[in-house]
Amino acid sequence: MSDDSDPHCEAWSTVAWDGKNHLLAADLHFDRLERHAIRLGFNMPEDYRERIFKELDMIEFSETPLVGHHQPPYLVKVGVTKKGEVFLIPRFNQPWSHILSAITVSAPKWNDKIRGTKHGDWQPYLDARDMALENKVDISLLVENDSIIDGDRCMPILLDLDGFAYHPRVEEGALDSITLEQIKQGMEDAGIPVRPARMTISLVLRAKEMIVLGSGMGVQSLGIIDGRKIGEPRGKLYETAMSCWLEKLSSSWQSIEDLS
Repeated sequence: MSDDSDPHCEAWSTVAWDGKNHLLAADLHFDRLERHAIRLGFNMPEDYRERIFKELDMIEFSETPLVGHHQPPYLVKVGVTKKGEVFLIPRFNQPWSHILSAITVSAPKWNDKIRGTKHGDWQPYLDARDMALENKVDISLLVENDSIIDGDRCMPILLDLDGFAYHPRVEEGALDSITLEQIKQGMEDAGIPVRPARMTISLVLRAKEMIVLGSGMGVQSLGIIDGRKIGEPRGKLYETAMSCWLEKLSSSWQSIEDLS
């Protein structure tokens, strides 16, 4: 892994891991890695997938997970540098509160090619995470021009009065969520249309419900932002998204053989 703070030095993704030789939705994560690398100005080595799984087989890690059935047991940060080096950093997954609380913080400023990618200058997101801990809440939501564009380790989604579920636009700096990509069709099949939108504070305050999505946290209910109650937690949006997520969590693990 590069020690640089140059955004262009690497592309990476945090992937759910079973502790052995399977990753959750590996194909989607690898496709995003390739998209982000191109935006950051380099190409992935042709054999990077095989090299990542080879490194995965060599990791020695505890087999005692800290989370329940609705989250993957472990996570691994997988990435490739612009020099073609592969790196993996495994960690335990963490449990979350029954209903999450959040603060809003200013979003980092990057140019359009860097915004919305997982790149080598991630410190502002880590700082936002630290600010959440310092304020005794679960997560930070990143705000720009009076709109929420991302979460420090998750994508926020709200259920509006019109029955649509809205998430931040990638064009405005949000990451393209792999978790959302996995469950979006299932949510729509269940009667909740999912659309990108400018998530203004006023839209958030009138929301019927909010959730956040992430490869590690899965689906979590968000009930408080900056001390203000948001909608009714753990309602239709949460139940629908969680049902779709649990189906993927049981069926979408992949080994390198599955990608061949």
